[in-house]
Amino acid sequence: MVSTHPVKVQDSGIKYLPDSTKEDIEISGISPNQFLLPLTARVNSHDHLEIGGCDVKNLVQQFGSPLYIVDEETLRAACRQYRDSFKRYYKGESQVIYASKAWSCLAVCAIVNSEGLGIDVVSGGELHTALIAGVSPNQIYLHGNNKSRQELILAIESGITIVVDNWYELETLVELAPSITSQSVRIMLRLTPGIECHTHEYIRTGHLDSKFGFDPNQLSEVFEYVSKQSVLSCVGVHAHIGSQIFERQPHRDLAAVMVQWLEQAKSYGLSITELNVGGGLGTKYIESDDPPSIEEWVKPICEVIQSACEKLNLPLPKLLSEPGRSLIATSCITAYTIGSSKQIPGIRNYIAVDGGMSDNPRPITYQSVYRAVVATKMSAPCSETVTVAGKHCESGDIVIKNAELPKTQPGDILVVMATGAYNYSMASNYNRLPRPAAVLVSNGEANLILRRETYQDLIRQDCLPERLQKS
Repeated sequence: MVSTHPVKVQDSGIKYLPDSTKEDIEISGISPNQFLLPLTARVNSHDHLEIGGCDVKNLVQQFGSPLYIVDEETLRAACRQYRDSFKRYYKGESQVIYASKAWSCLAVCAIVNSEGLGIDVVSGGELHTALIAGVSPNQIYLHGNNKSRQELILAIESGITIVVDNWYELETLVELAPSITSQSVRIMLRLTPGIECHTHEYIRTGHLDSKFGFDPNQLSEVFEYVSKQSVLSCVGVHAHIGSQIFERQPHRDLAAVMVQWLEQAKSYGLSITELNVGGGLGTKYIESDDPPSIEEWVKPICEVIQSACEKLNLPLPKLLSEPGRSLIATSCITAYTIGSSKQIPGIRNYIAVDGGMSDNPRPITYQSVYRAVVATKMSAPCSETVTVAGKHCESGDIVIKNAELPKTQPGDILVVMATGAYNYSMASNYNRLPRPAAVLVSNGEANLILRRETYQDLIRQDCLPERLQKS
């Protein structure tokens, strides 16, 4: 049996996890989104990083690299903290819905659902995945600003809740529904609340200049139209103000605004029973990031809604939220194998890994920053500042600029932390690179949840016209 110890503050000053047990962490109220590594991260007697009781080096030897490594315990802990925090602070009914765009695959959907969470989907593909994973239709909510007719038909046939984004979609549902079902279609209305928050321009969705949702100035018109459509059952309103948010006030403001919408709906005879405040809680990617805990995010939202409903003499609605990033980001690391290097005296030192922008497009897309460690040299002091480059034919394929690492050599395993959100889900085959495998680790056992793509997979959908085929 290989002895282990928790990953803690090292001479380099890098903080990964406190020198505490998982139980201590849960009692303290600290949540997974406040760490850089999964809750089970340990260093064994070989000075190797372990996740879920599995040596990262051994995982790479068995499954290859790049490799997504998902810690089941961390993912479940985040689900439970969301679920239990709403139960603790909200007097009415609540439902946490996982925003599966962060990472949609059968295993992740099944784990999240087994913890009592619903699933938020934004396409027919994500909807199909959730259904095949065994998620009940009454636990699935479909979003999107331009749902196709085929997606709407699938949603109606499946009996899920559709979060309606615009007039075109509303009118299309009224047209389609009578020929598909004898039941009224369960919908929510997405509105833009006009609330700004400090995050990347591309992930701010609550301000008025957004492609998402009905303009709040159209609210009366929308409520009046929906109240006259017998084929629609409008059960709630929805708003989402962005992603990777560390501020707490914007969500307090959002909660107050949404309760006013509930009051307004009453005058049109609409019985709105659900209120969805979206998600957006940030997660820790580098040492200086300081996001609120899950509990710190949930508590004020519950307090504001309850207070506002009491003042307006409204019954408490069913309270829904849609976390994605803060549920799964810290649950996953990506393991790479280091290859070539390049020294440019007085300018920069590069090391290259066997992946990059095809398995993690966030640095080149959002200028996102990450932290890395060498999984086979966990106690070695950080002695070099290097830029970690990907292997793609693209000068912008940089995984991390100015990473502080110990001296490395080809064959070392580099681990990039907090890669569970929007890495696999945004992965591509740029340069015809096969997408990586993913493994789920727990109690020393590793299970494949995504097979590594092969070269044959890359050409599976290719069609070569007969006239171009050589005889």
